[in-house]
Amino acid sequence: MAAISLKNIYSGKVRDLYEIDDKRMLMVASDRLSAFDVILDDPIPGKGEILTQISNFWFQKLAHIMPNHFSGDTVADVLPENEAKVLEKRAVVAKKLTPVKVEAIVRGYLAGSGWKDYQKTGAVCGIKLPEGMQEAQQLPEVIFTPSTKAEVGDHDENISYEQCEQIIGKELAAEVREKAVQLYTEAAEYARSRGIIICDTKFEFGLDENGTLTLMDEVLTPDSSRFWPADQYQVGSNPPSFDKQFVRDWLERSGWNKQAPAPKVPQEVIDKTVAKYREALNLLTQP
Repeated sequence: MAAISLKNIYSGKVRDLYEIDDKRMLMVASDRLSAFDVILDDPIPGKGEILTQISNFWFQKLAHIMPNHFSGDTVADVLPENEAKVLEKRAVVAKKLTPVKVEAIVRGYLAGSGWKDYQKTGAVCGIKLPEGMQEAQQLPEVIFTPSTKAEVGDHDENISYEQCEQIIGKELAAEVREKAVQLYTEAAEYARSRGIIICDTKFEFGLDENGTLTLMDEVLTPDSSRFWPADQYQVGSNPPSFDKQFVRDWLERSGWNKQAPAPKVPQEVIDKTVAKYREALNLLTQP
C-alpha cells in the first residue's frame, strides 16, 4: 500500500489509523484478512476498497438512526494529491472517538458460535431459545449478544448482557443494545430485498466529546457480518457465504489449530473470496 505522510497511531487486524489532528484521524482499510483472530499471510486484493464502499453505503443509509464517525471531510482534504488518489476508495476521515469497550453482536439467525452454544445449552449467550431449532433457522426475534473486544492476536469472548452492563454501565448497555438491534433490523430488511440475508453482524460504537453514542469502524460488511444468498437459503444447513466465511470454512476443513501462523490459502480460494465481496457490493449498492 502507498506510503502515507501522516503519523500511524494504530494498526489493527484489518485497519490502520493515522493522526490528522486532535479531533480527526484517517482510517485506512487494508487488504489483510483476519480469520479466527489471526491475520493471514495472504492479502485479498482490492478487499479494503470494497469494504470501505460497502461501509460508506450503510453509514449514509442508516444515518437517521444515529450519528456516525464521518467528520465531513474527504481524503483529498487531508492528504497530498498523489496519496489521496491512491487511497480515496479505501480511506475515510473519521472523528476521534472513545471506543465503547464491548462489541455489539446482533443475530437474526442461528449459526456459527451461536449454533454451537445452542446445541450445548439450548441458549445463545445465556438467552434461552425454543427447543428443537435447526442450524441457520431464523430466530423468533433478533437478539443482542455482546462480546469483549480482544487485543490483536487474542480471541473475542461472548459475554452475557449482565456482564456487558458491568463493563460499560446499565444506561449505555441499554442504548447500545437498542441501537444495534435497530440498525440490524433495518439493514436486514433492505438487504433481503436485494437478495442477501444478513445472518448476524458486529457493530462498533464510540462516544464523542459530548458523550453521544456514535457508530464507527465498519458497518455491515462481509468482514463484520455473515451474508447469505437468499436464493440458496434453507433451514438445517449453513448456506454458502458471501463473506470471509468462505475462507473460514476452508481453514476449518484444513485441520488448522487456529493458532498463528495460519496455513497458506490457495489462490482459487482468494479469487473466489474477492468475487464474493464484489458481488455483495454490487447487489447492495446498484440502483
